[in-house]
Amino acid sequence: MQSRFSLRNIFILVLTAFFLVACQMPSKQMSSDSKTYHLTVLNTNDNHGHFWRNSQGEGGMAARKTLIDKIRGEVVKKGGAVIVLSGGDINTGTPTSDMLDALPDIKGMNLIGYTASAVGNHEFDNPLPLLMQQVQWANFPFLAANIYDKRTNKRLFKPYIVVDAGGLRVAIIGLTTLDTVQTSNPEVTRGLTFTDPVKEAKALMPEMRKKSDIVIAATHLGWYFRGNYGINAPGDVNLARKVDGIDIIAGGHSQDPLFRPDIINSTYIMQAFEWGKYVGRSDFIYRDGILKMTDYELIPVNLKEKVVRNGKSEYVNIGPVITENKEMLELLEPYQKKGDEMLSVVVGKVDKRLPGERAEVRFHPTALGNLIAEAQRERAKADLAVLNGGGIRTSIPAGPITYRTVLTVQPFGNQVAYIELNGRDLKNYMQVVGSMPPDSGAFAHFANVAMVMEGGKLKLLAVGGNLVNDDKMYRMAVNSFSASGGDGYPQLDNKPNYVNTGYIDGEVLKDYIKKNSPIKVNDYAPQGEIKRH
Repeated sequence: MQSRFSLRNIFILVLTAFFLVACQMPSKQMSSDSKTYHLTVLNTNDNHGHFWRNSQGEGGMAARKTLIDKIRGEVVKKGGAVIVLSGGDINTGTPTSDMLDALPDIKGMNLIGYTASAVGNHEFDNPLPLLMQQVQWANFPFLAANIYDKRTNKRLFKPYIVVDAGGLRVAIIGLTTLDTVQTSNPEVTRGLTFTDPVKEAKALMPEMRKKSDIVIAATHLGWYFRGNYGINAPGDVNLARKVDGIDIIAGGHSQDPLFRPDIINSTYIMQAFEWGKYVGRSDFIYRDGILKMTDYELIPVNLKEKVVRNGKSEYVNIGPVITENKEMLELLEPYQKKGDEMLSVVVGKVDKRLPGERAEVRFHPTALGNLIAEAQRERAKADLAVLNGGGIRTSIPAGPITYRTVLTVQPFGNQVAYIELNGRDLKNYMQVVGSMPPDSGAFAHFANVAMVMEGGKLKLLAVGGNLVNDDKMYRMAVNSFSASGGDGYPQLDNKPNYVNTGYIDGEVLKDYIKKNSPIKVNDYAPQGEIKRH
């Protein structure tokens, strides 16, 4: 009898202890009412000023709103809830948006009904007072847990919010890349401290878990395959590996189209490419403290592909045609028209014609090619710059220069990028691009370079007046088209130390002309520094 009594007492003690522990468990684990919650997360990132459709009718917030409204209506009708997130970089990318301080983009996001946005590094391209004005314009919060004001040692933005999603409590934390200091205007970020996103997320996790059932990170950190971030700051994979408790990461910065979610440490990582080309959709069910993804897709927003039919090329949608929302069009069209008017504004003047015709820029160095390369070199804070002649589409006449003329010269919207190379690798690269044949778009122009090519072989290479040292590191500016292997250039955008600044080439050229006007053509005219024999 004694042993049976002891076993009974032990059983009671264990049962009592179990209930005591259960009462102290985090709130997430206490949502065990056996109810199934349905949550849909919609995400975009790296908008970069693309509030309006492009010339092919792709993207644009009017079509994006139609798509999101449709999804939201279907989900809510079935008893679910929808959260719409941005991975940051609302700013910088199109002339119209840049001239209007991204006001149309933020108003468009308000009308769509975004829940929150991460703070991107390109938010700091603008003076800090303007960024704070953008925060006031927005009906959604800008979130960043790891950005502090040095003067007050307080966070510049809200670190996280908790929203009710159909009875499900969802905490959303914002995190911004440490690369911001290197890629943004130092005059803007000088008074700020960017701390380790991992440490901030870990510190806030107990607090967020106490208040919520699910934790989502809206990040602008970048996704890097297997977490190999190279010289970039650590990204989403590193965050998921090192911080327990993050259920979902809706990211941005690296501008990757993740057609399948990356699942790290039970965390779902998503990213939806760039410019509103896609809307990411993730469907989840939550029951008894467990979150499970049931469906995932990147939905193209009127994206098109080029096809040939009956001997003629045409563009066709790669997905269903999405009509544009009338209310959004009425909101944004005045901004688009105002932008068109502003493109007629004179940004500078030049004393003589800057030659940029096909028969010029594809056959020999020109003053315009040198000027554009120098503008990109300066913006990237690089030692040298390389430019493909095919990226120059026309000349700039003598006299006043309008913004429209600048964008006619560089109409493709390529972005300025840079890469760090040692002298050996730089020579190998210049061996290839320096031997690109004339009468091709690949014919190269340079800034701050002296070079001699003989019989297709590199015989001399100098940067800044000094011969290239094999062991020294050099920063080279190049546009994103060439960096991706365009025109047969060596591919660079797959290298770990490649950085896309996000600055559009036409915008960079406009700013350079404005800063250095009046432009004197002779200052940029070739002086025989590039010799090809």
